Amino acid sequence: MKKFLMGLLILAGIVAWNGVFTITEGQQALITQFGKIVGQPISQAGLYWKIPVVQDVRIFDKRILSWDGDPNQIPTKDKKYIIVDTTARWRITDPVLFAQTVQNESGVRARLDGILDGVTRDIISRHNLVEAVRNTNTILDRVNAKQEQAKVKAPDQKLDDVQELIEVEEEISGEIESIQIGRERLSDAIHQRARTELTSLGIDLIDVQLRRIAYEESVENKVFSRMISERQRIAEKIRSLGKAEEARIKGKMNRDLREIESNAYRKSEEVRGRADAEAMAIYADSIGKNPQYYTFLRTLEAYKKSFADKGELILSTNSEFLGFFKSK
Repeated sequence: MKKFLMGLLILAGIVAWNGVFTITEGQQALITQFGKIVGQPISQAGLYWKIPVVQDVRIFDKRILSWDGDPNQIPTKDKKYIIVDTTARWRITDPVLFAQTVQNESGVRARLDGILDGVTRDIISRHNLVEAVRNTNTILDRVNAKQEQAKVKAPDQKLDDVQELIEVEEEISGEIESIQIGRERLSDAIHQRARTELTSLGIDLIDVQLRRIAYEESVENKVFSRMISERQRIAEKIRSLGKAEEARIKGKMNRDLREIESNAYRKSEEVRGRADAEAMAIYADSIGKNPQYYTFLRTLEAYKKSFADKGELILSTNSEFLGFFKSK
């Protein structure tokens, strides 16, 4: 009897243990009975009961889950073949519908592959490559602003030089196409379209992002080579403009230098002329006061210069040059 009761207790414990289950944070569950869903979904964490053996529990994730697609080759509207790598975030919002349509996460990932890849291919192929690469026209706006500043802030430069600089900047930015939609709005378009299709699966698509965009390997080297040669050509043009600007600056410097030297020479000649005039005025004044004394001094200077060197000087005794020697 005791053994029988002990067996009943053990059996009751096993049955009770099989009838208890727990739901943790980040989980939600459905109770099925012979494969059919019974009751409402359980979305709150806690301890719950079910009928042992008869009922089963299917647990689903309630957190935000990620999806990473395989890189796909997609042709754009301007006939450029690119590799697009897409990623998305999603979560289960209706576990009943989710269980009835895709059964589990493996099933929904297969559906995500088909839906998101198809929508991404369809939207990307309807637009040019630049729409999937950039979000704004900031580069073009900056170039236009610099061109306007160049026209205003270069009054000392020739108009031709300013125009040539502007043309170079336009040439550099000439390959940059203006966008109408942009990468972010393309991602939003993919998200909205795919979200509508995925609602019927009991899941909510939170967002879609174009994680990576690259040229196809077969054309990547050609594109890079063309870009390098184009940038080298533009660099040579900029160098020629730099040399022309250097010549202009040096010419202006030489012109300013000659002007400075000319002004300095003119001022020095003016000073020298005033000094000579003042000296002549002093000489004239001294001559006017005592002509004999001035004649005497000038004669002595002539003697000093004539007899300074070791040489011979033959003069007549009646020479006026020796007049002071003969005077009393």
